[in-house]
Amino acid sequence: MDLLDDSIVPEHARDVKAEAREFAEEYITPNAEEYYESGDYPWEVLEAGMDAGLVAQDIGEEYGGKGFDLAQILAIAEEFYRADAGIALTLQLASFGAEMVEQYGTEAQKEEYLRPVAENDQISGLAVSEPETGSDLAGMTTKAEKVEGGYELTGEKYWVGNAVEADWLTVYAKTGDSDDRYSNYTLFIVETDSEGYEAEHIPEKMGMRASKQGHIVFEDCFVPEENVVGSEGGGFYVLADFFNHGRVIVGGHGLGLAAAAIEEAEDFVHGRNAFGRTINEFQAVQHTISDMRIGFEAARALNWRACEKVANNDNAGYWAALAKTKSTEVATDCAEKGMKLHGGRSNLTDRRIARVYRDVRIPVIYEGANDIQRNLIYRQSR
Repeated sequence: MDLLDDSIVPEHARDVKAEAREFAEEYITPNAEEYYESGDYPWEVLEAGMDAGLVAQDIGEEYGGKGFDLAQILAIAEEFYRADAGIALTLQLASFGAEMVEQYGTEAQKEEYLRPVAENDQISGLAVSEPETGSDLAGMTTKAEKVEGGYELTGEKYWVGNAVEADWLTVYAKTGDSDDRYSNYTLFIVETDSEGYEAEHIPEKMGMRASKQGHIVFEDCFVPEENVVGSEGGGFYVLADFFNHGRVIVGGHGLGLAAAAIEEAEDFVHGRNAFGRTINEFQAVQHTISDMRIGFEAARALNWRACEKVANNDNAGYWAALAKTKSTEVATDCAEKGMKLHGGRSNLTDRRIARVYRDVRIPVIYEGANDIQRNLIYRQSR
């Protein structure tokens, strides 16, 4: 049975899903263990993804992309993350933050910054979290002070995908100090070769090692006024809308990881002998596999329903939070159960289940930690 079959996927997204699966089988799966062990940035796989037309193609056709919609990007995410989460994250971060420039930026910004990303000549990134602040979007301290001709950024950002590798980032910084703390933030396009921009890779992670995150220090980093994305003070609201779409995709990250855990567990229990029979014949093992599938199917149904709701802007925040929370936590549960079924072999670092077990710890945190999602679910369900 194909866990990630396309029967639940909208018809218009099925072709790109098939392309993503073929690409994953050819380029991601064979390289997953090597890049996990080395922790290197998978430039060659990224370039192959660009050549295949599967990277940064959510950007509209008028700016050089293919205009993939939310369902198409979710379909790609499922396939990529089943193959390997670290490489998959690198591929999907290559245009991170660019969506906000497309939706809220000026025509000049789109031509200068969006088109090179869509045409795979540049890569982008998004800088929001800070060393001491993650979930509190209205508590960030990096400041953008108004000066002649633009702004000067001072502060730090952390957990920034492509902080070192990107050509430019969309940066979230504080521009006001009003009582309405949500109206104090603005988004800026910042070129990574700007004076006052310094970035380094953060220490090695236990999971998603093929994806690189960085620590940025801004010291009087000048950003011209024309690089403001949207309006001054509107950054929080732009980011909140962006995260609704992103959380549906992160749900897809969870679905791909959960599928990988189930596949590994089922393969193992059908090939492992104990007490004179293969261990899949034991009822306890069958129940464990059944529970994994129940959780997975429930999460996938919810995630694809949420995709439609968010695409139609139908209580988007609520559905995005539901999908992200459910799918990433099902992935965690499936990985835990898969480890248990592998017994002692689960501790071997060359096992795919061990990689999945490490990787699932990350999506429950990024794009809004799941406890924050529960706050959103409660508030938006009333």
